Amino acid sequence: MANSNLTNAKNAKNDEFYTQYHDIQKEIEAYLEFNPSVFKGKTILMPCDDPEWSNFTKFFAQNFERFGLKKLISTSYAPDSKIHKSAYQPTLFETTNPQFDEKKTVKNGKIFTLTSDKSGDGKIDVDDLEWQYLQGDGNFNSKEIIKLRDEADMIITNPPFSLFREFVAWIIEANKQFLIIGNMNAITYKEVFPLIKENEMWLGATGNGNDMVFAVPKGSEINENDRQKAARLGYVGDFTRLGNSCWFTNIDHGRRHKPLELMTKEEIVKYGTKKEFEKYDNYDAIEVSFVKFIPSDYEGVMGVPISFLDKYSPEQFEIVGMCENEDLYNFKTKVYTTDECKQAYLDKFGKKGTYDLNASGVVLRDGLLEKVYQRILIKHKK
Repeated sequence: MANSNLTNAKNAKNDEFYTQYHDIQKEIEAYLEFNPSVFKGKTILMPCDDPEWSNFTKFFAQNFERFGLKKLISTSYAPDSKIHKSAYQPTLFETTNPQFDEKKTVKNGKIFTLTSDKSGDGKIDVDDLEWQYLQGDGNFNSKEIIKLRDEADMIITNPPFSLFREFVAWIIEANKQFLIIGNMNAITYKEVFPLIKENEMWLGATGNGNDMVFAVPKGSEINENDRQKAARLGYVGDFTRLGNSCWFTNIDHGRRHKPLELMTKEEIVKYGTKKEFEKYDNYDAIEVSFVKFIPSDYEGVMGVPISFLDKYSPEQFEIVGMCENEDLYNFKTKVYTTDECKQAYLDKFGKKGTYDLNASGVVLRDGLLEKVYQRILIKHKK
């Protein structure tokens, strides 16, 4: 049940999960550590946001001068366009402004921009944000937001979970730098994995595959187990934890260039697994169940968990494919027939059914064909 809230979000398209300030700060510092000028002179767009209380907007506004930003743009969805409907109440920030409009506040999104010191206090920060209503509801696929995308150098946000595939395509279409939050399982999407394989996208620097805590709108349904885990981390109330969350980016950071320290195949068998590596029945590769057991001296293809990508150094390894149904990377050595899949199910579970052997790597254990978890196919670079 680690991803129960994320699964519910996908099914119900309740996409309002708000990132914590310290998670943003920790991630961004890693890029600055690698390149102190990474944001200098950049226009950053944060779509799919709620600028009035978003920690993304707050963080980058407060660090505008430190990062040397050129412009900050943050946009929100109109309340009426959101899947999660609640008793919407505009903030005093909006209602006390002369441009407040009772109709537009629910029908139109908002845009916040930051470029210079508007308050006259000699610094550029959150107090200098200017806002107005968007013409539309703030949908990232609208011409209005696409124009902002094309103006920006970087796109940084926590996009709607249910629209992750579409959002990634929207960014790639414009050839922009980006930093976004998603779920580790998105690695396996056919729209995402080719980008990772070709080194056009990689995991961020922090928190990948671990629990992250998100704020949610008041009244949101929260799995009690997730609520309790968030509470143990100090978040009580309208917070939930999402397991397996991670950052996706094409902005470089030093942690992706640190090679893994590995044992030899002989050392792993002697001190770790206590048994020889299994070979797949349907791929010319060996099964490596844990990243720490990747052998340093194996020259062939290895199937490794998707969590490997958190440790992936493109100088050390080449990603050659993935165990999947369609054989998109031409690495399958065997495709099972329907009869073989049915027989494998009967052999394993003792009843009629279909064991989808073609969807993953398969090993032979105790005379039975057995699927392994999702695997990425890699090999050492020479």
